Amino acid sequence: MVTLPDPDSLSARDAVCVIGAAVVDVIADAYSLPHRGSDIELHQQGVNVGGCALNVAIALHRLGVQATNALPIGQGTWATIITQKMAEYGIHSPLRTDKGDNGWCLALVEPDGERTFLSVSGVENQWDAAMLAQLSLPSGSWIYLSGYQLTAASGETLLAWLETLRDVRLFIDFGPRLADLSDAFFHRLMALSPVVTLNRQEAALIGERLPGAVADGAELLACWREHFSSPLIVRLDSEGAGYVSMSESGWVPAFPAEVVDTIGAGDSHAGGVLAGLASGWSLAAAVTLGNAVASYVVAHRGGDCAPKKEDLAGLWRRNATRR
Repeated sequence: MVTLPDPDSLSARDAVCVIGAAVVDVIADAYSLPHRGSDIELHQQGVNVGGCALNVAIALHRLGVQATNALPIGQGTWATIITQKMAEYGIHSPLRTDKGDNGWCLALVEPDGERTFLSVSGVENQWDAAMLAQLSLPSGSWIYLSGYQLTAASGETLLAWLETLRDVRLFIDFGPRLADLSDAFFHRLMALSPVVTLNRQEAALIGERLPGAVADGAELLACWREHFSSPLIVRLDSEGAGYVSMSESGWVPAFPAEVVDTIGAGDSHAGGVLAGLASGWSLAAAVTLGNAVASYVVAHRGGDCAPKKEDLAGLWRRNATRR
């Protein structure tokens, strides 16, 4: 049983630094995914500003948890759109570069809400020592990172920098690029004892790396402590999310939601969990908040629609105690 803390207690007790991408999402409905040589008709939903890190930054901001947003902004059409939208969100990034434009992606949304991304990288994946040197991290800081940056050409630069840091806590959402990480790179990351969040497919991929192979997310949760000291969160859509650490484990049911599309749901879940952890909440309570935030996001279009505290108030009251 998880007793939910008062959402008004969300306020960053610990510093948070969100490292990653701000990109443009061109979102279109697709009756099915194209096959090679095909020509399908799309229905454009809109042009949104997205990127895993920006979605996390939006979720934190709307939940009242302030963060340092290390989201490189370049020069060009996409960078101009991103700068304008970030100003509307009340989000600022101190990182500016003249190395090129920001990236963008085409997000295809099928009738059941599942989404498929076709991505073009930009300056958000061109990290170097000079850029990282601009980040000042107080003792006890939380750092968010996505697999998109870790598997980019500058991923080694990011990892080497992380290995020099002391007294910080790492939160990693590997995302769909998990399969691109070498075993050596993966184990260097895990040596940093990050909090790891995975969806169903990503859990299966990590399970394949373990001795004897692990079949699914539930089985991975059961054996995680045998292999890693890091906390783990596994998100299983409408089934809820499981969590395990060296001191606690459990399962949090999903909040009911009518799915419109799933863009940004995993990112916003990460933002909710990180908001809870940075506010001193337990892992169980933080995962519950992540589930609530994700349930709101999947019921709305686009990935930049994380709720404010007041948007969750009714849902929170109806689920004051969850089993």
